[in-house]
Amino acid sequence: MLADYAVRVEQSRGRRYSEPAHSYRNDFERDRDRIIHARAFRRLQSKTQVFTRRYSDHFRSRLTHTIEVAQIARTIAAQLGLNVDLVEALALVHDLGHPPFGHSGEKVLDAAMRKHGLFFDHNLHALRIVEDFELRYAAFRGLNLTFEVREGIIKHSRDYDVAQFPQLAEYLLDQKPPLEAQLIDLADEIAYNTADLDDGYEAHLLTLEKIREGIPVFERFYQVAEKTHPDALEKLKFNEAIKSVLNRFADDLIRHTREKIAAEGIRSLEDVRRDARRLVQFGAEVEHERMQAKEFLHANLYFSPALGSEKQDAEKVIGELFDFWMTRPGDLPPTYQEKAEVEPLARVVCDYIAGMTDNYIYEQYEKYLG
Repeated sequence: MLADYAVRVEQSRGRRYSEPAHSYRNDFERDRDRIIHARAFRRLQSKTQVFTRRYSDHFRSRLTHTIEVAQIARTIAAQLGLNVDLVEALALVHDLGHPPFGHSGEKVLDAAMRKHGLFFDHNLHALRIVEDFELRYAAFRGLNLTFEVREGIIKHSRDYDVAQFPQLAEYLLDQKPPLEAQLIDLADEIAYNTADLDDGYEAHLLTLEKIREGIPVFERFYQVAEKTHPDALEKLKFNEAIKSVLNRFADDLIRHTREKIAAEGIRSLEDVRRDARRLVQFGAEVEHERMQAKEFLHANLYFSPALGSEKQDAEKVIGELFDFWMTRPGDLPPTYQEKAEVEPLARVVCDYIAGMTDNYIYEQYEKYLG
């Protein structure tokens, strides 16, 4: 049963290009399927989350992270009475615009673009992918996703000012996104704050002692695991604590969001859109715990000296390839050379690099600059 404030597929603003209804799938289910079958989605399997495959192939990729976000988001959405089909589609598409080498790659690519008076934003790049780059249909470019999915791609994690982004005016920038889109950002946080601890521990870059000392909520649950399973292996007790942290974050997000909805008198999707603040929120205590975990990961994992060579690779490979194609656009693939006739060359080079997997960009570096 959908809540009164949920998005209803039958009230969707529709697709950019009209299509006949499917006999047994609703439009949000069809969007989900189109995303899964997209080339850009498949490429996520070879894009870095935190650890590149050169470090180990046991750790999360951008694809497995996306699947975990979808699972968490679906579970929470069902408890809040939201449209689970829309939530799943948004979760699966939320990282589609990320370049190779994780956040390091995004930072380097943005810096390269700013030298040419432009910028890189992975949400906006994801919109370009689903609107233009994916070529699967004879009748139109892109995936022809519903308005609600396209809106969620750009608005799930931040608000855009229409004065700064007039090209996005159709996406109701003066209004908050539906709860289905708001949920994705915090489901993403739950997923990576717990998964990155797991991967960091498995990689021996984070010790159990350091995690217990630096993240009080983990320490509380680890003590419970020790009492409940005193003879279990350390790794299994670690797993029990991580699962408990994830469950605490998800439970609190459900409970506190319900309280916010009731306190704000939210009775419709229009109420959600008009509210001054986003309604999907953690309570104050868990928000503090979330920030502690996030700050711990930034201080002890993401900028670890052991990962320094990976960041240096991102800077070197992306930076030098970007400069190479800016000076030699004739070495771009023919389709990108055609795009450069109607779009700024820097944007075209950026689009080409952002779509690459970690493996492919190394191949291109070796081919042209190795």
